Amino acid sequence: MEETAEKQRVCRRCLTRDMKGQEEYFRSLRDYIENMDPDIKVSEPLYEERLSVCRECELLFQGMCKSCGCYVELRAAAAKNGCPWKKW
Repeated sequence: MEETAEKQRVCRRCLTRDMKGQEEYFRSLRDYIENMDPDIKVSEPLYEERLSVCRECELLFQGMCKSCGCYVELRAAAAKNGCPWKKW
């Protein structure tokens, strides 16, 4: 009997919304971000701008910042937060 092992792709420069395999956990994270109080959340254009910077950063690894350990999508959503390397 021949077994075919499906190789999982490690997404080093992806955001959690682009990753497969832990959909339920990441969906919960995205739901939390979507339901954040508007008073503490950045605008959608600013959020996407921040994520764009993170996507290009060498410290992004599987949706997390290797510098501080945060999920970048969560950090980028909150107005009070900033990049630990001052990139945004």
